[in-house]
Amino acid sequence: CGGAFAGLDKVIARRTGHKMVGFGSDLSGKADLEQILRHVEPEDLLKYGLIPELIGRLPVVCTLDELTQEQLVEILTRPKNALCRQYKKFFKMEKVELSFTDEALVAVARIANERGTGARGLRSVMEAAMLEVMYEVPSMDDVVEVVITEDAVLGRSEPIVVLSEEARKKEA
Repeated sequence: CGGAFAGLDKVIARRTGHKMVGFGSDLSGKADLEQILRHVEPEDLLKYGLIPELIGRLPVVCTLDELTQEQLVEILTRPKNALCRQYKKFFKMEKVELSFTDEALVAVARIANERGTGARGLRSVMEAAMLEVMYEVPSMDDVVEVVITEDAVLGRSEPIVVLSEEARKKEA
């Protein structure tokens, strides 16, 4: 469930007779909780608090496993409209190359996982890491590349901004 229906496992456990906590508990870990969620029935959703009209519109009820950190990194990079590709296209329109270190992508996935937001939370983590550079770079004519590092994602430093050869010579 990935946190989407927190507490639903308790409703299912009551129906199926599993003990959730205390002495003699049948369920001890995350794997056990995921296993019990696989037994969800429409009546559990009703007891959980969903209205019957909504439950009736759900022809199939199933559970999904939480996404792993590796799967979240793939979601960031592999699909045609992946978040990283969207950002790269935005920067390309400004004639700037954007790249992400592997560690940065792992950090984004880890933060989303820790927040329990799964793939939905990837965008907010990326936005926080890139907010300033997204607004600064379009007004800078001498930038050729931006590199998003793990430290930038974690808020310990700014992304690396690489200037053109001419701009570097002027600074020297």
